[in-house]
Amino acid sequence: MISLDMAKGLWTITLDRPDKANSLTADMLEQLCQITARADLPNAIILTGAGRVFSAGADLDAARAGLATSPLWERLSGQIAALPCLTIAALNGTLAGGAFGMALACDMRLAVPSAKFFYPVMKLGFLPQPSDPARLAALVGPARAKMILMAGVKADADDALRWGLIDRITAPGTLLDGARALAADACAAAPDHVAAIKRLVAAE
Repeated sequence: MISLDMAKGLWTITLDRPDKANSLTADMLEQLCQITARADLPNAIILTGAGRVFSAGADLDAARAGLATSPLWERLSGQIAALPCLTIAALNGTLAGGAFGMALACDMRLAVPSAKFFYPVMKLGFLPQPSDPARLAALVGPARAKMILMAGVKADADDALRWGLIDRITAPGTLLDGARALAADACAAAPDHVAAIKRLVAAE
């Protein structure tokens, strides 16, 4: 349910459960954690989904069994944020719930025009994962972060672009090509150069 394409210098990680809107199980989160903890990391990673939805968040049955509050979500987003390589979320459709964390932890986010963005923790009675509110607020500002997390606002792609939640809107047929183009310079560079620039940006 997680596929990994390991081209030279560029890995593409795909959430591959389109019949379930790429909703995430504990096993899928464990796989993602294992991939992002590997020692042989490339210069760039693209994270995307199969089908028309990036991810609906936690699988409903798994959420009822406790996955909604699992530390795996925070572990995964923390590992992505700490990666020394360039990370790009290529959002092939709607991003919802706990899946927000992995996209917020990426360096860049592209989305298709039909994508929607919502994180219904207030309605469901859960707290967001610990790092998600600060990362969200850093991108969109505190008030808009509260609109998403507290008021249940569903942002469309135009809103998300205007607010700074995503960096580009890209046609579905060119989404991965657009992500690969953004990764091209990093893929051609030395790994320590990529890591050094990323550290400098983070230091600002």
